[in-house]
Amino acid sequence: MKMKQDNKNVGSRVVMALLAVYFVWGSTYLAIRYGLTGFPPFTMAGLRFLAAGGILYFIMRRGGAPSPTPPEWRGAALVGGFLLLGGNGGVVFAEQWVSSGPAALAIASVPLWTVLFAGFWKKWPSGVEWAGILVGFIGVVVLNLGEDFRANPAGAAALLAAAASWALGSAWSRHVSLPSGLMASAAEMLTGGLLLVLFGAAVGERVYTVPQWQSLAALLYLIAFGSLVGFSSYVYLLKKVRPALATSYAYVNPVIAVMLGTMIAGEKISMQGITAMPLILTGVILVMIGQRRARSVHEKGG
Repeated sequence: MKMKQDNKNVGSRVVMALLAVYFVWGSTYLAIRYGLTGFPPFTMAGLRFLAAGGILYFIMRRGGAPSPTPPEWRGAALVGGFLLLGGNGGVVFAEQWVSSGPAALAIASVPLWTVLFAGFWKKWPSGVEWAGILVGFIGVVVLNLGEDFRANPAGAAALLAAAASWALGSAWSRHVSLPSGLMASAAEMLTGGLLLVLFGAAVGERVYTVPQWQSLAALLYLIAFGSLVGFSSYVYLLKKVRPALATSYAYVNPVIAVMLGTMIAGEKISMQGITAMPLILTGVILVMIGQRRARSVHEKGG
């Protein structure tokens, strides 16, 4: 009876975490756009994760959670570097030129990269998964033919690198030593945030004036919802469910981001973006089907 109750509790937490990464993260692309009106990209992202990581670390320590061990700090720095410096940093950098909707659509390719990088640990894609990767990346190519991307090749390249970096960090997170529970989120945000701030300083980023209320409100939203709620939910999912399900937010985020960008910021999505969206999402669906089949075969054989 107790085991059934525990499984039910875990299932409820997984559903809540999925809803958080689906809808909260879909809104962060627009928040990033407003935040960039007052902050340089890497500095803003670094402040966001340092603040959220510090708050969560303090809460966890007050609750009795042990501080991460040196190997766990190293694992958190590795994963935080790929997820936050490479992944989120690339998105924020690109949104200086690329609208929030197309940026979210480009990041929808993360599950395709994730299943591809799983090959590093001898889990090569099946035939259906290869088909999904091919269809999805055709969509990415079509997306890059859009005006936002053709006019800003640096932004396009940053988004491509961001998706790959986030996927590699997600896959690698299952093979390194990390703290238990939400302390993993805190450690990854602290180390990733520090890397972002240091990188911003290295490339000459400076904040010369006091940001206006819009950018400050956007930063607070990103700290509270994008990081404390969204990122912590994602790290929880990476530990509790398979990576393909954890990265399934890619289905929903582009739709939310495009809707908000259109309604609030007056953004427009190009014909290439409209064409690319079903291609990328079809690729992700094929990857998910391939993984479900592989898991079913494995369970029957086991």
